[in-house]
Amino acid sequence: MLSFGIVGLPMVGKTTIFNLVTESGVQTSNFMTGRTETNIGMARVRDPRVDFLSRLYNPRRTIYAQVECSDVPGLVRGASEGKGVGNQFLEGIRGVDLLVHVLRAFANPDVPHVDGEIDPLRDLETVSLELLLADMELLEKRIGRIKSGKKINKEGALELEVLEKCLAALENEVPLHQVELTGEERAVLRNYNFLTEKPVILVVNTDEEQFKSRRYSGREALEEAASARGLKIIEICGQLEMEISQLSPEDRELFLADLGVEELGSDRLVRTAYEELGLISFFTVGEDEVKAWTIRKGTGAKKAAGKIHSDMERGFIRAEVVAFNDLYQLGSMAKVREKGLARLEGKDYIVQDGDIINFRFNV
Repeated sequence: MLSFGIVGLPMVGKTTIFNLVTESGVQTSNFMTGRTETNIGMARVRDPRVDFLSRLYNPRRTIYAQVECSDVPGLVRGASEGKGVGNQFLEGIRGVDLLVHVLRAFANPDVPHVDGEIDPLRDLETVSLELLLADMELLEKRIGRIKSGKKINKEGALELEVLEKCLAALENEVPLHQVELTGEERAVLRNYNFLTEKPVILVVNTDEEQFKSRRYSGREALEEAASARGLKIIEICGQLEMEISQLSPEDRELFLADLGVEELGSDRLVRTAYEELGLISFFTVGEDEVKAWTIRKGTGAKKAAGKIHSDMERGFIRAEVVAFNDLYQLGSMAKVREKGLARLEGKDYIVQDGDIINFRFNV
């Protein structure tokens, strides 16, 4: 299962964001310092397509897609040296596939920033530098081992060439996910789990006034830096969203309307992470259950059937496929079939995001 990790400096609101996306319902009234454990939970991918299908079929159960999320202890300067809490931070993020970097924009005299003044861009650079230094250390050690060997074979020569290319990029402060590599070169890095190779989403944690005005100190500088690095920014008022999460669905909609927003930032964050991880959803529908199933982009129909049950993959015959937009526009499966828009696909069909599928199989 692919996952994303929530990272950042201490006392920036990481656990609040984690509680929001995992819908734990925990009010974070104070900030934990010195936490060393990684919290793990499941984040629901809210999807209006699932809502529509649930209204259409009125099933006994409605199940949304989910993605694993980790709340990693706050980074401290010198984490790349691999000691104490710093080592726990780095190990906590090696196992995730995408980083959600929380940056603090809100001011709170009761919760001082670890570096004094509030500066989101400085915080981005602090964490980015620690990740970069950790990768450089790993590269230097591996390059040294290869060069100290008695004989370098063809595979070793390719590995050395790729690692030296990566080290040169890091020395120029270019993260590995921005380095242009061929498929063969990228395969060399597969077993290393470099930190700067992971994609990143930035989350700016604001206060209520900053969220409403869409303004906070350092915004322009941060947006410029993010644009140069190809990073997406999502603004969330963690404390406000935690309060909204305690409301009834009806009151929640009214509150969002008053704020002039269509969805919570935490919901947008989960959906963005899902997409950045290269994941898509297909749906199964019926009176018993409407469910979103998670697969990687490019997955074939036969393998997708195996997500539901191994027997479906083993005995796969055909997949009856309907595009969600066709059902949405026509309003019923009967009308979709009348228009000839329900089609049968074979095992090599590449499942598309939003496909509604009924698998035919025989075991």
